[in-house]
Amino acid sequence: MNESAQNCPFCQPEDVLFENDLAYARADRYPVNPGHLLIIPKCHVADFFLTTMAEKTALLALLDEARHYLDSKHAPAGYNVGVNVGEAAGQTIFHVHLHLIPRYLGDTADPRGGVRGVIPSRQSY
Repeated sequence: MNESAQNCPFCQPEDVLFENDLAYARADRYPVNPGHLLIIPKCHVADFFLTTMAEKTALLALLDEARHYLDSKHAPAGYNVGVNVGEAAGQTIFHVHLHLIPRYLGDTADPRGGVRGVIPSRQSY
């Protein structure tokens, strides 16, 4: 295990909600909304685009499982799904993780543009 993996908060799975052979899901410790989950590969890799096809498949399988879980537990009106790749994109933990963010009617004044809001001046079009 390299030094960055030794200090990685995602390399030692904690509070696992569900998992498969290659990935696991847990609650985000700094949730954007109630129910915000992270889907994380078990292998330490920083860049989503460097995950194997098997890892991508495992991540997406858990993403679907997580949505069903949140539908039953929180009944959100929608979802945002995102992954930050690189510092310029806002990645702060360099171990791949997908965000599944439940959305609720009224949680923001104007949700139009969704993930385009990462650059606020370009959210509306």
